Amino acid sequence: MATFDVSIKPNRVEVQNALAQVKKEIANRFDFKGTCAEVTSSDNEILCIGENEFQINQITEIIFTKFGKRGVDARILNPRDMNKSANDKVTRIIDIANGISTDDAKKIVKAIKTTKLKVQSSINGQAVKVSGSKRDTLQEAIEFLKKEFPTLPLTFDNFRD
Repeated sequence: MATFDVSIKPNRVEVQNALAQVKKEIANRFDFKGTCAEVTSSDNEILCIGENEFQINQITEIIFTKFGKRGVDARILNPRDMNKSANDKVTRIIDIANGISTDDAKKIVKAIKTTKLKVQSSINGQAVKVSGSKRDTLQEAIEFLKKEFPTLPLTFDNFRD
C-alpha cells in the first residue's frame, strides 16, 4: 500500500536565510537609516516595526521579494492588519502558515473522494494522509491536488511505496 502526506510546511532554513537578507537590506537602505524600522521573528510569525504605514508596506514588500528570491513559497505568508503601538510606532504581524487547517483538510478529503480515483484519504493532525494500491494513482492524486488548490502552498511528503 503506497502512501503520502499532504501538508503545508515552510522550509525553515530558507525562511531564516530570507529574514536575514531582509534585516540586512533594512539596515543598509537609505530610507530606513535613523528610523526604528526592524523585523523580528519567532517560529510562526514575523513582526515588522516601523514609524509609519509607508515603512511597514515597504518592509512587507521586501519580505515577499526576499522570500520569492530564496525559493520560499510566498503563499505561506499571511499579513495581518497594521496596529499603532506606543511611541507612535506602527507594527504588523505576518503569520507563517504551518499545517493545514481543518477546513482546508476537509475540502482536500472531499475533493479526493469526488475524483473517483482508487485512493483513500484521511485527516491526520495537521496533514492529510492519502493511500492507494498503485503508485500511478497516487501521482494522479498529487497532480489533481496541485490543480484543484492553487492558492494553498501544499507540500507532498513521506511518499512510500
